[in-house]
Amino acid sequence: MNSPNLAIVQRTRRVGGARLADYLALLKPRVMSLVVFTALVGLALAPGGLHPLVAVAALVCIAVGAGASGAINMWYDADIDGQMLRTCDRPIPRGHVRPGAALAFGTVLSFASVLAMGALVNLLSAALLAMTIAFYVFIYTMWLKRRTPQNIVIGGAAGAFPPMIGWAAASGEVSLASISLFAIIFFWTPPHFWALALYRADDYRNVGVPMLPVVAGKAATRRQILIYSLILFPITLSPVALGVCGLAYGLGAALLGLIFIAFAYRVWRTGDDDDAPARRLFGYSIFYLFALFAVMLGERLAGAWA
Repeated sequence: MNSPNLAIVQRTRRVGGARLADYLALLKPRVMSLVVFTALVGLALAPGGLHPLVAVAALVCIAVGAGASGAINMWYDADIDGQMLRTCDRPIPRGHVRPGAALAFGTVLSFASVLAMGALVNLLSAALLAMTIAFYVFIYTMWLKRRTPQNIVIGGAAGAFPPMIGWAAASGEVSLASISLFAIIFFWTPPHFWALALYRADDYRNVGVPMLPVVAGKAATRRQILIYSLILFPITLSPVALGVCGLAYGLGAALLGLIFIAFAYRVWRTGDDDDAPARRLFGYSIFYLFALFAVMLGERLAGAWA
């Protein structure tokens, strides 16, 4: 499929080899930073403990694994990335990195991260990391993304595993408490990504990706955003019920969640021609997830200090 966007990209191809910055961009550093932070919180909340050097090694392995799956995702989606305004500046469509080099880069880093996690931390965390990479690459990227509007609902599990991996790295187990951390990110992902899809619907329609606004319409998407936001609220309080977090987190989560619902309500009440509420919800949703896990971490550190 051709488009003006693709023509612009093709005119900007670099002559010569890729720079380090291009390979770093393949790792999706902004996504990686949130992955690493949620993994850190899972590690900090888990019972037991790790030597600081082992904890750092675990977080590096998680970061590399997340970045590797992002690189493979960019390799597979290169044909549509060049035709979408949001992704046309990525290294492969701009010609800065060859597709085969991106695939090799992601594959090597994937295996290296899992092997290092198994050797330096424990086998359970390595198995969870391998499952996360495989889920993102094979289940979400290659299977779900171009076939079903539920791609984000199911595929969101890949982004929800990092705190479980951190928990397993520290404790050597998967517990109900770590599953509650997984559930928070799992149910946060649909309203977060559908808010983006609302104002990028034309991008997805042009490349044939069946995002919910394209298949079901914007009104149905706005309704689903509100429903998931309401479901998310009690789930964010589950760590308190399970005893892994305390009152400070509970109050913070409740306040942040009510604001999230207010943003989602505004999206639900808005017509198809006004993208501003969806943009605001998308921006807040990123802050919201970071703030939730920051309050968890802050409460745990304050308790340890006291």
